[in-house]
Amino acid sequence: MRGNIVISQSGGPTAVVNSSIAGIVQEALRHPEVESIYGAINGIEGVLLEDLIDLRQEEPEAIEQLRRTPSAALGSCRWRMSPDDLKRTINVFSAHNVKYAFFIGGNDTMETASAVRGSVEEAGLDIRVMGVPKTVDNDLVHTDHCPGYGSVARWWAIAARDAGLDTKAMYHPDTVKVLETMGRDTGWIAASTSLARENDNDPPHLIYLPEERLDEERFLGDVDEAVRDLGYVVVVVAEGLRNREGEYLSVRTDRLQADRFGHGQLGGVANYLCSLVTSKLNLKARFDKPGTIQRVSASCASSVDSEEAYLVGKVAAREAIGGLTGYMVTLERRTGAEYDCQTGLAKLEDVAGSTRSVPREFVSKTGNFVTRDFVSYAKPLIGGTLPRYARLKKVPVKKRLPP
Repeated sequence: MRGNIVISQSGGPTAVVNSSIAGIVQEALRHPEVESIYGAINGIEGVLLEDLIDLRQEEPEAIEQLRRTPSAALGSCRWRMSPDDLKRTINVFSAHNVKYAFFIGGNDTMETASAVRGSVEEAGLDIRVMGVPKTVDNDLVHTDHCPGYGSVARWWAIAARDAGLDTKAMYHPDTVKVLETMGRDTGWIAASTSLARENDNDPPHLIYLPEERLDEERFLGDVDEAVRDLGYVVVVVAEGLRNREGEYLSVRTDRLQADRFGHGQLGGVANYLCSLVTSKLNLKARFDKPGTIQRVSASCASSVDSEEAYLVGKVAAREAIGGLTGYMVTLERRTGAEYDCQTGLAKLEDVAGSTRSVPREFVSKTGNFVTRDFVSYAKPLIGGTLPRYARLKKVPVKKRLPP
């Protein structure tokens, strides 16, 4: 089927999402039935505004360099589609002879892709719609993991190890350190900090996920016990942590802080918990709360993550040009001693509107850490070993003076 392609990105940028664009473009260039290849500026908003660029006009070197370029090269958005928006999308596709539409993103993006696919079918048009997974939250269903997650997991494994060394060195004045990760409804990112540990007593010592409601008294007991055992403690919490009543510990819902999907701006859980520790346990507590750098750092991009992001884009293009529509490309892990992953397919309507939480078997029985099964699951995704650090034996010298 001869016609044009349009590619859009939506949601939070990642360290590897542009690799999916490269995969789509480079695969499409192999097929003579593909004429123009358009990029929508700022996701579906670019489609609605007819703000498109011609990716065929880019130098081949620039397309290849996308595989090593972080953030969202086409720009991104968070836009909830209305019935009028769907009609407008179909009109723009028809005006530009778009026959293949690729939506790169997470949960909300797959919901958009599914809605567009339904509108295309209702209109009786031959336009093939494909979803390309991307989310650092790792919460899309029907896929083993999501491109973007391996890189943020690597970033946090290194950051947690570094913060742990800092706190261990300064535990006399700064006894408690709380690290706050992204993660509105799921704790996949927070859980990844467990990869920082080499030995059982290494930081982080406590990890709390949104899947487990936080009992503040039990939390304080966990912190107190760790400090008594080790002299210090490093705690990791996801920004979407909830109390026993199911309420966010910290969220802003005013108009300027909420997105078009009604999600309030989270953040501040670590600060809240530090205040709790100080007031209840009389311990000095500090927190680190990285912003968007955690999801988009090229310096910590996982090689496995980058290759898989490219692969899902390439496969999406190949399958659509071959006649498929209405699917999201998935990643399926093969069983065996060595990590091996292949692609699969899931219907867009089965993915849209669903969220994959961290399964209970990945959470410790005490609810304040993760299991070895999680470590086995996540470790291959971060693309090799972490930096090796020295461990001094610290052989004491015999004291010669009275204390």
